[in-house]
Order: sequence, then structure tokens, then C-alpha cells
Amino acid sequence: QLQLVESGGGLVQPGGSLTLSCAASGSTLDYYGIGWFRQAPGKEREGVSCISSSGSSTNYADSVKGRFTISRDNAKHTAYLQMNSLNPEDTGVYYCNADESYGLDPFEYAYWGQGTQVTVSS
Repeated sequence: QLQLVESGGGLVQPGGSLTLSCAASGSTLDYYGIGWFRQAPGKEREGVSCISSSGSSTNYADSVKGRFTISRDNAKHTAYLQMNSLNPEDTGVYYCNADESYGLDPFEYAYWGQGTQVTVSS
């Protein structure tokens, strides 16, 4: 059973950066696409970025293009989300998901992490 654990969240000032990590255990991550999602209070969960199992294909929500970078290291069973130029609208709980396919629809994913809080505030 694949298990995912996110880390790296925290409080950051507007314009700052954070890197989130998603560590997998229980199964190899090689065969899974990874998606990052976020949910702000009172809002629906939205897709932020996704990456194919090999890492050769990525996709981003328009709101984060040019600011966020998704990557993965299958040898370390870990995926990452580098977030730059953060603004208050980026605040929320960020979740790492995995499935055999990948995309920005949260309902496509079978495996979910517990989430990590990101707060962008001065």
C-alpha cells in the first residue's frame, strides 16, 4: 500500500519561496504519476501541478505557471514542489497525490497524503 507524507510547509512572507516534499513508502514511486493540490479555507480543492511517472511530462495550473516547479527523484521515492514568488492567494493545505495516471483533477487519484500547511502572510 503506497503511503505519502508531505513536508516543507510553513509561514512565508509574500515574495518568498518554499519547497514541498512528498515522500513515498510502502511501494515504489516509479509507476505513479504525482499531483500536487491545495485547498484554502472555504474553497474547493484545486490542482496545482502534476508530473508523469518518468518525470518527462508536467502540467501546471495557470495561477502558478512560471512560479512553481514540480520535480521528482524516483531513486529517493520523493517528489517536490518548488514554489517561488509566493503571494497570499497561495495559502492553503497542500496535498501530494499519486496514481497510475496523472492530471489536475483530484478525483483521478487513488492515494493521498495528509497535507502540509502553507501560509503566505506578512
